[in-house]
Amino acid sequence: MSVVVLFVAKDSIYKSLGCECYDAERNALTYTGNAPVVAHPPCQLWGKMAKINHLRWGGDHNKPGNDGGCFRFALDTVNRCGGVLEHPAETYAWPAHGLPRPTTGWTRWKQGWVCEVWQSAYGHRANKRTWLYCSGTGSPRHPQWERPTGTHQVGFHDQRGKAANKPTLSKREANATPPAFAQYLLELAATCAKWPNRRGGRPLPSGDVGGSTAPRKCAGPGDEFNAADQQLDSTTRASDASL
Repeated sequence: MSVVVLFVAKDSIYKSLGCECYDAERNALTYTGNAPVVAHPPCQLWGKMAKINHLRWGGDHNKPGNDGGCFRFALDTVNRCGGVLEHPAETYAWPAHGLPRPTTGWTRWKQGWVCEVWQSAYGHRANKRTWLYCSGTGSPRHPQWERPTGTHQVGFHDQRGKAANKPTLSKREANATPPAFAQYLLELAATCAKWPNRRGGRPLPSGDVGGSTAPRKCAGPGDEFNAADQQLDSTTRASDASL
């Protein structure tokens, strides 16, 4: 069972695994196939810093949640084709689209399931809490539920001083998907197929994306979220325990 990966970075780990990928150039919003998907919609405008950046810099392109319909498209595609959607924990996209906050293990919600995974369990050097939504299976494949404390952090330094900080990862490493986690997501999505896995695309209803028949470009690739998306305001952040 082949799996298509949506909203990936140009140098995504999924490309090295031989997956069919939609990066910014290919434009994930043009996907009309039936194969199950792994979706990493952009999250820069759904994080805790989005509101601050909008107040600071202004502009519709910085408006929180104004992602060109990427998250909605990813969610609808997972529901239509089967698969899994990934976003950073505490993302505002979750409540904005009616998804419930994960608790312990997989939690059933309407036609899908939600859970929280720590990517540190897959080798990431920061905790990197992550929320997943999957659809297309009656019993989702379990991830590694362990939550090992990361040795590093992402984002700004804690303002309370050196003792409250860990070494900060580079943006590239912070954003990267551990190979073992990418493999898990692919295996999970492969168990969630809702349609015969054929090449022919199934057209989307007219106006499905952003109220227009013309596909729109998203703000940027989403093959793992920007480190800033899990940053708290440095004046209120208590620790990096959620990163």
